[in-house]
Amino acid sequence: MNRYHLLHVTEFVYDGPVSESYNEVRLRPMHDDNQSCLSFRLTTHPAAPAFSYRDALGNWVHQVNVLPVHSKLRVQAESVVLTHDSTPITSWAMLSELEERGEELNEEFYDMLAPSKYVPHLPELKSLIAAAEIMSDGTVAGFAQSASNLIHQRFQYVKGATHVNSSIADSMRMGAGVCQDFAHLLLGVLRKRGIPARYVSGYLVPHNKDNPAAKLEEVIGGQASHAWAEAYIPDFDWMPLDPTLGKPVGMRHVRIAYGRDYSDVAPVRGVYKGHAGQRLSVDVSMRPALDDLGHEMLAETTAAPSEPEPIEPRAQQGGQQQQQQQ
Repeated sequence: MNRYHLLHVTEFVYDGPVSESYNEVRLRPMHDDNQSCLSFRLTTHPAAPAFSYRDALGNWVHQVNVLPVHSKLRVQAESVVLTHDSTPITSWAMLSELEERGEELNEEFYDMLAPSKYVPHLPELKSLIAAAEIMSDGTVAGFAQSASNLIHQRFQYVKGATHVNSSIADSMRMGAGVCQDFAHLLLGVLRKRGIPARYVSGYLVPHNKDNPAAKLEEVIGGQASHAWAEAYIPDFDWMPLDPTLGKPVGMRHVRIAYGRDYSDVAPVRGVYKGHAGQRLSVDVSMRPALDDLGHEMLAETTAAPSEPEPIEPRAQQGGQQQQQQQ
């Protein structure tokens, strides 16, 4: 088991006064058999009360409304999380069985099979599906892993290649993207092959800086919010896959929310009243806390704030705000 202290700060700076800012925050870590959220605290500046509820997918949502005039909004989420070992895959369900189980799976997991805004069922996905089938052992789990490996090998991680509203059509055309795009690509391949799949929003806690993998993980967004996918394996459960990292999902992956795609899990999303444009910065710090013996594992590591993302001023009253997962 690993215990982590997480601090996620999102700041919107407006180039003029705004008011009536209504925001949904999905930053509380999940609490289930594979992960325990030991504590969570959400604060904002300007200060505002937060009202929480669970959405249709079971994610915690905090609603924060800042009504007075302001020129900056800071949202800070602090949590302590305990991650556990995942259960090994024990299903030998075959790809050849999917067609006969299609009606059953579609009835239970329709939302995780249907096309969505970010994950349309593109004809271009057929070549990836065919290649993944050749690479796999004929099982559903084997195909899912092969599809994840294929995306990791064929697509290049390029920060800034896409934007928060990009669909898989954009990343397929460029052959590049960020973790949000790679998770969407994997969802597209799995769903078009008849395998239910869901988007996962969370964090990848980076290695100690002395570890050779630390530099790579910093490049792929290991010190910011991260995204991966899970495939439903019949007669088993959900199987996590990280096509960006190209390695198994483990105890350094911290889950925040599930969704059909990114639109269901944006960490901070809101609207505000005013003609002002905005700049967004995100700062995430993660401190591996204590091991099973109660010893400190690593020193605190803090991400540098990402470059502000300018958004053009709106012509009418009202604006929207959200961040891309890198």
